[in-house]
Amino acid sequence: MRGGLSKTLALVGAAGLLAVSACGNSDDSGGGGGNSSASKDVTVFTWWADGGEKAGLDGLVSVFGTTCKDFKFVNSAVAGGAGSNAKQVLANDLQAGKPPSTFQAHAGAELKDYINAGQVDDVSQLYKDFGLDKAFPQNLIDNLTVDGKIYSIPANVHRANMVWVNPTVLKKASIDATKAPANVDAWIADLTKLKAAGVAAPLAISKGFAQEMLVEAVLLGELGADKFKGLWDGKTDWAGGDVTAALNKYKTLLTFTNTDREAIDWPDALGYVNSGKAGYTLMGDWVAAQQLADKIPDTAYTYWPAPGTGADFQFLSDSFTLPTNGADPDGAKCWLKTVGSAEGQKAFNTKKGSIPARSDADPADYPKYQQGAMADWKKDTIVPSCAHGAACTAGQNNDILSALSQFSGSPDVAKLQSALGTAMKTS
Repeated sequence: MRGGLSKTLALVGAAGLLAVSACGNSDDSGGGGGNSSASKDVTVFTWWADGGEKAGLDGLVSVFGTTCKDFKFVNSAVAGGAGSNAKQVLANDLQAGKPPSTFQAHAGAELKDYINAGQVDDVSQLYKDFGLDKAFPQNLIDNLTVDGKIYSIPANVHRANMVWVNPTVLKKASIDATKAPANVDAWIADLTKLKAAGVAAPLAISKGFAQEMLVEAVLLGELGADKFKGLWDGKTDWAGGDVTAALNKYKTLLTFTNTDREAIDWPDALGYVNSGKAGYTLMGDWVAAQQLADKIPDTAYTYWPAPGTGADFQFLSDSFTLPTNGADPDGAKCWLKTVGSAEGQKAFNTKKGSIPARSDADPADYPKYQQGAMADWKKDTIVPSCAHGAACTAGQNNDILSALSQFSGSPDVAKLQSALGTAMKTS
């Protein structure tokens, strides 16, 4: 994902767009339909238009240019509309039977919309051809698999369940900023201390997916990894009493947040923490890259997994597909090979602030936060994020976002719980 406001725009839609044409030697093994174009241009749709995302893309393109020399790379972007303009262009092209060579989407259940429409091909064979079945951890592969097949190759991994902390603010209530509260109840107790110490809104939050990330973290911390994953695959009852209890704690957390939460984006909420107006914000680990971009010294903040989720790595992944009947599938496969390769993932992730999906990456190539995340990625339980497309479809996610926005203004737990259950019953 993500760092800076451009990433906020990326996350609320299934695509910002970058059309990329490319030309190079490719492995023609594996799935994928379509006829090669005479020019061998490879059109790639992505939401990486500027900042660290564009820098990461440039790194990928550099490797692609070396390993896929027969293909020509041409860069074109569609900006605006918080990604919706690009998403609509992509949807129109797919519906018109004019798919690009490949397009970016969040790995996991978000792809079901494209799968059900017959718009993407199974790339399971490419995993074997490229050695990705051994390079990627099995837990990740399991989370990418839909009905026994895999439809995308991830370029990176981000962690969603992270809390970013201002130690100076926490000192006002004699709270140790280096230690995560053991559970949500303990966090509520610390928030209560901060409020009593004069911090009006100890927990900074913004609109939309940021609220979804917070409720996901509460559900994960309260239910545990297995039951949390069951919310998305139908094995856990959304109407259960344990879900009710968790949502009530989420309701309590909202009482400690800023009143303008429906009017700001996540960089603004992070700004409240950095400026000392709040003690905490929960946001994905693209914040680490954002802090560096804003030149915030790491002595000025600390971080830990959301309370109760210390052994869980809630992942999201930017990935690329092989569209059905896409232009120049051979070139697209060479792009996919680059995306999954050790060289491509290093070139991309060192600049973007995420970590490689591969297990064989050298932590020494990465900054402090990413080194810790890479270690956690190998040992923690991997769980998906609905907010970022790994656990639910785009349609389901839109319904959940609508329910949470209503809850923010009128916090009725029974109504929210019913709406969340209904959202997950839709396809």
